[in-house]
Amino acid sequence: MCVPFKQGQRVKQINRRNVVGILLGIPFILIGINHFIQPEIFNAIVPSYLGWPSFWNYTSGAMEIVFGAGMMVPLTRNYAARLLFVLVILMSLANLNMWINDLPFNGIRMSTTAHIVRWIIQFILLAVLLWLGEVIGKSTPTSEV
Repeated sequence: MCVPFKQGQRVKQINRRNVVGILLGIPFILIGINHFIQPEIFNAIVPSYLGWPSFWNYTSGAMEIVFGAGMMVPLTRNYAARLLFVLVILMSLANLNMWINDLPFNGIRMSTTAHIVRWIIQFILLAVLLWLGEVIGKSTPTSEV
C-alpha cells in the first residue's frame, strides 16, 4: 500500500515496504557487522552440537549484512526478506540454546520473561519479513510504485 503526500505541485507515492525494508535493513546490517567486531559474544551462544562456532558466527553475520542491504533495495527486497526469514528461523537455535542452557549474551543472563518477550518479538519480526517478502499481504499492481 502506498501513502500519497504532496511535494510541491506533484503527488509522490511512498511505498510502505520500501520504508520498512530500510528501517529493518539497517539494524540487520549493524548486527551483522557486530558479528565481526565482537565474535566472542556470538560464538558463546552457538549450540555445541553444531560445532565450529566461529564459522556459524561469521557466516550468519555476513548473511545479515548482505540480506539486510538487500531489503533496502526494492528490486532485491522480496528475495532478501525471504532469505532473512529462513536465517532468523535458523538463528532461533542459538536463542533457544541461550534459554535452555541459561547462557549469558555479552555477560547478561536473560530472565524467563525476557526470553518470552524476545520470542514474541521474533514472531513479529518473522511476520514482517513474510510481509516484506510478499508471502503474506501481497501488493496489488496499483498499490506499488
